[in-house]
Amino acid sequence: MNYELKNIDPCDISELLVKVEKSFDIKFGITELEHIETFGELCDHIANKMKLDHSDDCTTQQAFYKLRDAISSTFDIDKKTISPDLLLTNFLPRRIRRIMTKELERYLGLKLNILRPPHWVTMTLFIFILVSLVGLYFMPPIGILLLAVSIGGLRVAYKNGNELEVQTIGQVVEKMTRENYLKSRRNPKSFNKSEIEKVLTDLFSNDMGLEKSKLKREAKF
Repeated sequence: MNYELKNIDPCDISELLVKVEKSFDIKFGITELEHIETFGELCDHIANKMKLDHSDDCTTQQAFYKLRDAISSTFDIDKKTISPDLLLTNFLPRRIRRIMTKELERYLGLKLNILRPPHWVTMTLFIFILVSLVGLYFMPPIGILLLAVSIGGLRVAYKNGNELEVQTIGQVVEKMTRENYLKSRRNPKSFNKSEIEKVLTDLFSNDMGLEKSKLKREAKF
């Protein structure tokens, strides 16, 4: 596994670090991470960078309680019936899915990002983008126009997407915890130092398609 992370596109890592900053409410300096050589060093650096009170409580559990309260309040559902394996389709029917998802996000004070356009739409638009890049070489004006239309189409598709990215309450809780770690906690001015490595492992695994078992502390960048 020592060379697993070396094969990742630096641009992809940069995009992931932006998500890390958002989740943990931190900012990296331009050269701040130059000395980081392994995944374990990155985990330790982030844990040390968070100047918050340490607490041993479980963030995933707190995220579940927050989401449960939001669902119960928004949809007038008995909390006792809300469990991690409850399907989102049970209370997010397609016809009101976007509206009610926004209501949940407003209650929680964070973006869930659980909706997407159909895969065939994104695949078609990505193909158009590839074609437009080729067109830039042979017919620049047409290539530029097609590229602009394709990128605009992607933005509209994601803005109005109505397909569920995840299927259960438990999966939403996992997404909340890794993408909005501090906002998922009961007290956002505290953190559990022992959870940082797990959250980062989940982020790298989900965004980079890496097996969690291979994300060892000694994995080198």
